[in-house]
Amino acid sequence: MPKVILRKGESVEKALKRLKKKIDKEGIMKQVKQHRHYEKPSQKRRRKMKDAKKR
Repeated sequence: MPKVILRKGESVEKALKRLKKKIDKEGIMKQVKQHRHYEKPSQKRRRKMKDAKKR
């Protein structure tokens, strides 16, 4: 679980921006979106192939 401690004199907006960067870097939102709905094995294979082509 990512944590962001508010620094002295730092605005909440900047701390929120740092938190969002941490969440994005760790891939948490990607996992949440994947687990939101059931994905058939054939769809999973297609998605993985598509992601591999992007790289």
